Amino acid sequence: MSDPNAPVPQPPERQSTRPAAQPSAPTQPYAQPVAQPVAQPVAQPVAQPVAQPPVVQPAVVQPAVAAPAAQPLYPAGTPVAAVPVTPVRPGLDAGRYWAGVGATALVAALVAVAGVLVLQEILGIDLVVQDLFGTDSPMTSLVVGAVVAALVAGALLHVLVLTTPRPRSFFGWIIGLVTLVAALLPLTWTDDATSAVATGIVHLVIGIAIWSLLSGVLTWTRRPVPRV
Repeated sequence: MSDPNAPVPQPPERQSTRPAAQPSAPTQPYAQPVAQPVAQPVAQPVAQPVAQPPVVQPAVVQPAVAAPAAQPLYPAGTPVAAVPVTPVRPGLDAGRYWAGVGATALVAALVAVAGVLVLQEILGIDLVVQDLFGTDSPMTSLVVGAVVAALVAGALLHVLVLTTPRPRSFFGWIIGLVTLVAALLPLTWTDDATSAVATGIVHLVIGIAIWSLLSGVLTWTRRPVPRV
């Protein structure tokens, strides 16, 4: 009997008969043909024709000709009559001027009506009016007074134009002072300050309207008039 503890013999290693693989050479990529740039034909510059400067003809100089001497308008020793100067004086286009005065009177009357309607009828302020014309109506009394004031102012301005050197300045001062007095007079007619101030405002607006409108009428109708 064999010993169970004896080592078991191993078979001999088999030698491989396949030759060892040789390392393969690295594969090169397929070379693509490189396109060569095509030379572009170079355009030859075209010679441009050179513009010739225009030929300037020399100016022909004409010989100077002496101008004939100017003959005097009047022979020597001839007496010349002086031109007569017609003296003038300030005047007015009377027709247009008084038409403007009438229009001014109409505007002054409308201002009085508007003042009565706004202050007395709408705001309920009793106006203080001196009924010099016996109309028994504050509105009618103010309207008549405005018309008369415009006509008197127009006549005054006409007289100032014919007689004074600076009619516009004198007229402005006179109308301004008269308007101021007319605006302050209602304060002496009543103790009610509200009524007196309201009436004075109406008088003031009427006076300003008359002064401004007649000044414009004077500007457009004034003209010089020959002295007789």
